[in-house]
Amino acid sequence: MQIREKITQILQYLSEDIYEKEEVIRLAFLATIAEESIFLLGPPGVAKSLIARRLKYAFKDGKSFEYLMNRFSTPDEIFGPVSIKRLKDEDKYERQTEKYLPGANIVFLDEIWKAGPAIQNALLTILNEKIYRNGEQELAVQIRGIISASNEIPLASDGVEALWDRFLLRYYLDNIRNSQNFIDMITSTKDVYEDNLPPNLKVSKEELEEWLEKIKIVIIPAEVTNTIQLIRLKIEEYNEKQEENSIRIYDRRWKKIIQLLRTAAFLNGREQVDLMDCFLIVHCLWEKPQHFNPVMEMVQDVIRKHGYSVALNLQTIKKELQEFEEEVALETKIKNQVWKDEPLTVNKDFFEVLNAQLYFDGFMVKKAEFAKLSTDETNSISLYDADKNLTNRVQAQLSEQANAILINHNSKLTPFNLKTKKTESTEVIYKKPHPIIFKYWEERTETLTSYLEQQQQKLETEYPSEMNHLKENFFVHPKLSEIVTENITQVQKTLNSLKLRVEKNAFYYKNLS
Repeated sequence: MQIREKITQILQYLSEDIYEKEEVIRLAFLATIAEESIFLLGPPGVAKSLIARRLKYAFKDGKSFEYLMNRFSTPDEIFGPVSIKRLKDEDKYERQTEKYLPGANIVFLDEIWKAGPAIQNALLTILNEKIYRNGEQELAVQIRGIISASNEIPLASDGVEALWDRFLLRYYLDNIRNSQNFIDMITSTKDVYEDNLPPNLKVSKEELEEWLEKIKIVIIPAEVTNTIQLIRLKIEEYNEKQEENSIRIYDRRWKKIIQLLRTAAFLNGREQVDLMDCFLIVHCLWEKPQHFNPVMEMVQDVIRKHGYSVALNLQTIKKELQEFEEEVALETKIKNQVWKDEPLTVNKDFFEVLNAQLYFDGFMVKKAEFAKLSTDETNSISLYDADKNLTNRVQAQLSEQANAILINHNSKLTPFNLKTKKTESTEVIYKKPHPIIFKYWEERTETLTSYLEQQQQKLETEYPSEMNHLKENFFVHPKLSEIVTENITQVQKTLNSLKLRVEKNAFYYKNLS
């Protein structure tokens, strides 16, 4: 079974009957394979512990340890009780760890920040070196992933910065949002804690070791390293402006991020990391919830501006096409200055109706009402005197004669002209191009069209192969692929726009011939 096919099935089973938690389950699985840890921030009762319990079913020898921390928790409860027999017979202070955290491979620690210093120090060693110091001996633990959770993040005054930094991925978990998913969840009678993974899908220890060796040789291409460098630079720029709310990222975390990206690429069945994988960086960089949106914007902005592209020389053809369009316009359009009568504006908002005072008390009509008149039906309009006082309401319609209206007076439509003024305007007279010029234009159009077709072929030929699988990433939402493809999408839009301009220019001068 191919790696991608197997991971597809594993993730489907792990997410079965757990609503709106697919992404965090996938990230927890990714972190476990990468031998990293994940922190879940969220209120009680949003399936944080369920994720850890489900995760262990992905492994053949899956053993989990789960504990709810409090300020009275002791090392005995986490790492196992002291062996009285060894202490008595051999004078050695060692713990019986088999059924406790050191003997598990999937660990869930709830309310982790409430643990005391002794527990935190031991956890640091386990997270850093995968070693638990049990008395005089150093015990190599087989922990693949530690999932911690809390409804709060640690404060600087808590003194747990070192432990907080060890959790590479951080994810906010919330209640179910979709109404139908909520109803399905509360009415379901399925046992979500049941092991539903077929034995043939479970990952063995040997298989995992083989994967880890292959993950080491996954290629990190230049566009990915450049992206990471630029994100790092943006964070430094952000920190210069946000001294009290800075984002602290140390070298070790960047190195771990690379391992995470390699793991994501491998599980997706690829031999190298792509820019879609880089969106995972967002879950690794924020320290406080208020950092999440700025970090997301930084990552998206870098990928959008420096994502995959194909270098096409379109500036030259843009300039040539513009000159061609200007030449065609100059050759076929003659500007003619003419004088026209236009209604004269009175008091900013009115037109004056000539001779209206012979029949009515008012002689001005509002420009807005005049604009609504038509030649095929009458409408009510108001007439005003020189002081803008309403004097009459009459029925009127637009006359077919320019700058005139028909007002109903004594059951008869009487024409009235508007007071006008002479205005200068420009009319365009179109002329047919000379046959020699027409032939020259045809040659230019053919040259431009041919060049654009060559650029289109180059775009298709050099289209990055990475673009073909962007929406198939297990760990990143397909919608984000639009950001990765934006550069090439923009190039394609520019090409299409230039093709249309060439066609419109040719259509114009051909219709004049």
